[in-house]
Amino acid sequence: MSLIEAKRKATVVVAGSWGTALAFVLASNQYDVVVWTRTEQQAEEINVNHINNKYLPNITLPSNIRATTNMEEALAHSTIVLFVAPSSAMRSVAELAKPFLEAETIVVHATKGFEPEKLKRMSVVLSEALGRPLSEIAVISGPSHAEEVILKLPTTVVVAAENIHIAEKAQEALMNSDFRVYTNNDVIGIEVAGALKNIIALAAGIINGLDLGDNAKAALLTRGLAEISRLGTAMGANPLTFIGLAGVGDLVVTATSQHSRNFRAGYMLADGTPLSTVLEKMGMVVEGVKTTRAAHDLAKIYNIEMPITNQLYEVLFNDQPINKSIGVLMGRVRTNEMEPNQ
Repeated sequence: MSLIEAKRKATVVVAGSWGTALAFVLASNQYDVVVWTRTEQQAEEINVNHINNKYLPNITLPSNIRATTNMEEALAHSTIVLFVAPSSAMRSVAELAKPFLEAETIVVHATKGFEPEKLKRMSVVLSEALGRPLSEIAVISGPSHAEEVILKLPTTVVVAAENIHIAEKAQEALMNSDFRVYTNNDVIGIEVAGALKNIIALAAGIINGLDLGDNAKAALLTRGLAEISRLGTAMGANPLTFIGLAGVGDLVVTATSQHSRNFRAGYMLADGTPLSTVLEKMGMVVEGVKTTRAAHDLAKIYNIEMPITNQLYEVLFNDQPINKSIGVLMGRVRTNEMEPNQ
């Protein structure tokens, strides 16, 4: 009997847009899904009205999704738990979950970012906070706007774990006719690609906001992918991962769509709106902002050239005019496209 046929319990931590969409996928696969949230108000809204209006408005959630603020209740007898907390909160949320997480529960995360200051990938954070081997932590990523997943539009993603059997169990739990899931064992590549594409999406929003055209956007995505793969391989990733779903697939969808928070934030930055105002208007986490700082620091650690990332860093954190950053990028010294660090 498959996991889906057994109708087991699944847990999602926390109830943002992507967490809610993944809860919907699990519920569609006949799981009883419990979503953990910090707020009683959000839990009541999900349980009574079957909506999560802040994150996915005008969507009615199925009756086999319920919410709780009690972590022990959320995790009890759960077959699989998906951690979808913001990168800055992942460690504290995982530490809260640790006493109640059962040994048999499959652990997957779906967060695209690095831990601030410590610059650690999310699987490393979860391994440390939960006291689990790194090989048993899975990550799901790929081109997957929550707004489309919850409408059952065709979506294809990848789930990775060093222990491929863990990835396969997560694949079995999540895959259905609308949500296709591939497996991979390159956790580093999947996590780096998922995090860094948000930097390029911010820059793509700026390009759209300045009406710089399709040529500029195509160049940004191409050279942005080169930066992502350059840092990723230096960190130990498989280069082929970056031409897959978690690499070029997620980059394209995030850097070309109004569904993307990072793209929308970049668009607002283009007219000179201060970063603090943009983030306040967004009302949700924009992972690309913190990831730009993290990637800027990681590039120094690994001695990697990341000119797009560096110029976005100057715009975001040093108030450098956007036009100056564009001039710096266009005026860089002549080089060969295939140079490994250029």
